[in-house]
Amino acid sequence: MTSETAAQPLSHQVYEGLLTLLGTDGYGPDVRLPSEQMLAQRFAVSRPVLRQALFRLRAEGHIYSRKGSGSFVRAPVAESPVIALGSLHSIPDVRNFLEFRCALEGEIAALAAERAAPQGTAEIERMRLAIEAALANDRPAIEEDIAFHAAIARASGNRFFAQTLAAVAEQTRFSIRLTRELSNRLISDRHAEVAREHAAISTAIASGNPDAAREAMTAHLRGGIKRLFDQ
Repeated sequence: MTSETAAQPLSHQVYEGLLTLLGTDGYGPDVRLPSEQMLAQRFAVSRPVLRQALFRLRAEGHIYSRKGSGSFVRAPVAESPVIALGSLHSIPDVRNFLEFRCALEGEIAALAAERAAPQGTAEIERMRLAIEAALANDRPAIEEDIAFHAAIARASGNRFFAQTLAAVAEQTRFSIRLTRELSNRLISDRHAEVAREHAAISTAIASGNPDAAREAMTAHLRGGIKRLFDQ
């Protein structure tokens, strides 16, 4: 193991290993992955670490879940040029990025409320509960958070939204970490506030109310700006 690899989070190393696994024979589209227990043993990690890697793969569209059946390989989409937005280098950068997400994801949430099939709203709710479970177990829940927003993009029925969120996943990770590190609010208060915001988004989409979904998503992301700047 190189020093660079050792410095990476364990969940990222498992993510890379799973990506390699998905590229091998026998793991074509719609093939079921081994159970979480088997994968955790294979990579010699705990199941919470494995789940972080699986959430990231799910958020990026490499795998999908069937309730009660496990995770399955998603058919790859044709490669297309990717717009490189670059890394975030400053707090103003993060603020601008969150404003970008407000404009983009508000409309994504509204479309999801209009178009989401029952399985789509169910997936959104599962991702929301996964965030709460991760936080309750003192895990960062960053990958779960990204997976929640990715599920909403998929529920919108527009692949360009899902691809755009996947393209800015690294910037999203950075902005979440920075907001948490710089916020002066109590962790318990921050978690409760974010949980309420996520619940409002999920409820609005499930109820088929695009205006409420747009408002809830925008309020959530603007809440991130307030938490960052302690306004």
